[in-house]
Amino acid sequence: MAKAAARQGKLFDGPAAEPPKPPPPPPAQAAPPPPGPRPVPSTPSRRVTAETLAKGQREISVSEFFVKNRHLLGFDNPSKALLTTIKEAVDNSLDACEEAGILPELHVEVHDLALEAMKRDAELTKGEGRFLVIVQDNGPGIVKAQVPKIFGKLLYGSKFHRYKQARGQQGIGISAAAMYGQLTTGKPIRVTSRVGKGKATHVFDIQLDTRKNEPVVTHDETLGQWHQDHGTRVELEIVANWQQGQRFVNRYVEHTALANPHATIHYTRPVGAGQRSGTDKPGNETLTFPRATTELPKEALEIKPHPHGVELGALMLMARESKSHDVRGFLQTAFSRVSPSAAGEILAKVSWGKKGVRPRVLGENRAMAEELHKAIAASKLMSPPTNCLSPIGDELMRKGLVSFLSVIESEGESGDENAQLDLDAAAMKPTKKAAKAAKASGKAAPAPPPEAVPDAPPEEGVEKIKGHNYFIATVTRPPKVYRGNPFQVEVGLAYGGSWPADKTIELFRFANRVPLLFQRGACGITEGIVRTDWRNYLLSQPKGSLPVGPMALLVHIASVWVPFTSESKEAVAHYPDIIKEIQLAAQECGRKLAAFIRKRKAADYQAERRSIFERYIEEVAIAIGKITGRKPGPIKREFLQVAHKVTAAEMEEEEKAAAVEAGEAKAKAKSKRTEAEED
Repeated sequence: MAKAAARQGKLFDGPAAEPPKPPPPPPAQAAPPPPGPRPVPSTPSRRVTAETLAKGQREISVSEFFVKNRHLLGFDNPSKALLTTIKEAVDNSLDACEEAGILPELHVEVHDLALEAMKRDAELTKGEGRFLVIVQDNGPGIVKAQVPKIFGKLLYGSKFHRYKQARGQQGIGISAAAMYGQLTTGKPIRVTSRVGKGKATHVFDIQLDTRKNEPVVTHDETLGQWHQDHGTRVELEIVANWQQGQRFVNRYVEHTALANPHATIHYTRPVGAGQRSGTDKPGNETLTFPRATTELPKEALEIKPHPHGVELGALMLMARESKSHDVRGFLQTAFSRVSPSAAGEILAKVSWGKKGVRPRVLGENRAMAEELHKAIAASKLMSPPTNCLSPIGDELMRKGLVSFLSVIESEGESGDENAQLDLDAAAMKPTKKAAKAAKASGKAAPAPPPEAVPDAPPEEGVEKIKGHNYFIATVTRPPKVYRGNPFQVEVGLAYGGSWPADKTIELFRFANRVPLLFQRGACGITEGIVRTDWRNYLLSQPKGSLPVGPMALLVHIASVWVPFTSESKEAVAHYPDIIKEIQLAAQECGRKLAAFIRKRKAADYQAERRSIFERYIEEVAIAIGKITGRKPGPIKREFLQVAHKVTAAEMEEEEKAAAVEAGEAKAKAKSKRTEAEED
């Protein structure tokens, strides 16, 4: 221990540490070099010149643009492209038949080419594959010279410049489908057309030159005989995904039949072996939607643009192209609702109104045109004529709903906006998966069919379809105007039946009788329905969502120019005027629905009261019979008559009280609105 301490002491008792030496001085810096010329930075070598850039500039055709941006036209993916192809062909067929005054009869076919090519072990194509789409109509046909341009040139058509309700608007659809088929399969579109009995039938194979946006006819043949006196048949081979896209096509055909009750549609599509009757192999099955009426829709007439919907640049262009001698004549001939007095009122508000100015001068002078444009906006003019519209109408909308419910019932899951599926397989034998599931669950014998709903006394607005009672109500609003374009809103609903009461309602959206199947959340129609407070009409409604209940709601917008959000025509833009009209129509339908629900609830309540009373009538009648010596039968009948009279009288009193309450609530709401407007 002592030695260790001595060693430790030596460690600490060593000599004192020397102070650190200062750092050596820095070496003397060399003298700076004498000033000289500053170095010039090296300029980067020029990669291109303006002349080189100019050589690379060239015009881009509209077809080249849409080849790279085909998603804008609805060809996002193979499953959606299948629906878009069918939709564009069907829209053209329906328009042609209606304009010619012919009741449409359409054949829509989808053929799985791989399935039909297999001789053994045939099965449906899973995923992407090649499909042949055929759409045939009995319309007026197409003259030979126009066929290549209609099907092989983008932005070519007869509807773009017309102020008249039509399904097609832009002149893109069917030629874009032909372009998609050409891109994905390399094959041309085949068109067969005949314009009348005794006329030749022409068959074309047409491709699209995307560099020039011009049609190229690869085959031209004349047939002596054809099975139709007049009409058009379109055949198009495309790459599609039937496995994922069939539900959209099924829904489109169903909804087209709903909005067009005057048309007969024969729909042929490939189905699995489990969905076919009489065979154990997959193949094609045909489902027919018969027409519900032989009455064609009211013919829509072409009108001129309304001056309140014309912008400054369009006004100048129209003035330059006008053949009128002066501006007064130009206003009267180029626009609707501009009478001689209205033209004089407009010209009185411009500084040069008393001068005889020619329209060509107005078109070249921006200041004069702007002054006239402001004068038009400040003038009161009649709303545009509405004979350019062809709504479905209350009666045909009701017939369409009845026909639709007779063929199809929808069972969509509320969580999926695209899950409104068809039940066309309900009439066929169950699928193999369903049979295996039933066997596994121990259900050897099929369950007995559900009891049919007993016949109820005839009730206003109620239709009995497939053993189920549906309450149907329709509303057609008077025409209105947005941006100078006439439009009209229609709403129809079907309540009850076999639809589940705990799921979101089915919303069917239509624009000019065309179903809108995608972008439901981004559509102005959906916003108009969501904004409506359906709780006032005895339906539950989560905040910011569609109502919940056993109901299908149909909303149709008819207009000379539907404001779609994109070229694919999948959703309607959020114009306040349109949304307001949708709300008003929905509220009117809702009031009819609420009256029906209240009446039914009251009837159920009184029936329950009578049933309770009837339980004890027989015992009471027997006891009174013993006391009075009368037979219990007549006493029981008298008691039943009294019960019916009492409950019926109470029902009438409750209905009157409910009507009074509704009237008071409506009056209070009206007075609040009046006070708000005065403030």
